[in-house]
Amino acid sequence: MRLDIITLFPEFFSSPLQSGLLGKALTKGIATVNLINPRDFTLDKHHKVDDEPYGGGVGMLLKPEPIFSAVESLPRNPDAQIILMTPQGQPLNQSLLQKLTIYSQLIIICGHYEGFDERIRYLTSWEISLGDFVLTCGEIPALALTNGVIRLLPGTVGKSESLKYESFESGLLDYPQYTRPSVFRGWEVPPVLRSGNHQSIARWRKSQQIQRTRSRRQDLWEKWLESNSSEVIDYSDELEDC
Repeated sequence: MRLDIITLFPEFFSSPLQSGLLGKALTKGIATVNLINPRDFTLDKHHKVDDEPYGGGVGMLLKPEPIFSAVESLPRNPDAQIILMTPQGQPLNQSLLQKLTIYSQLIIICGHYEGFDERIRYLTSWEISLGDFVLTCGEIPALALTNGVIRLLPGTVGKSESLKYESFESGLLDYPQYTRPSVFRGWEVPPVLRSGNHQSIARWRKSQQIQRTRSRRQDLWEKWLESNSSEVIDYSDELEDC
């Protein structure tokens, strides 16, 4: 997969793109990331990428010309998707990350200042938000999206099977996990996990996923329950007050 990030601060990505699984995936050629600075496409001597909004207002807006020129300078695969990182976009979640992995090229535009000229939206295929809050720059959500997509690509995670059992993959939060020692400061690893009975362990883990999602994320719980109510009945002996 090719990812092109339109950013005023390419240096922001230097360390994250060289670290951990993300760095290894890029080294192995599982994905490539290109950083494009819109200032390189300005025509004035000050390389100005922002300007005052028509009608007045607080702050500055990203100008359309440098962004359009930066995007149009890129080689484009037939299925390339252009993504604008903005608080007004659809929330980023695991399901959306999975959908984005099917494309061979993602072009990600990082927002800045008080926003951007509305005409920049005409470039985009997607508008995506990290959540209902505002950050100092669009590089942070762009990095989160880049990390989330690349880790799902085949070969990035050593044991791809483990991706199936993470939080949100089944619509539920992940189950509790433990390692040695079996007792630490009075907290004991649940006996079922030390029993060697894989069927019992699988059932315990699923019941914990249901219990944890219900108590911590009511929004996820209600959505999952719509199509899985029979499963709750099946696990009623293990659950409290279901």
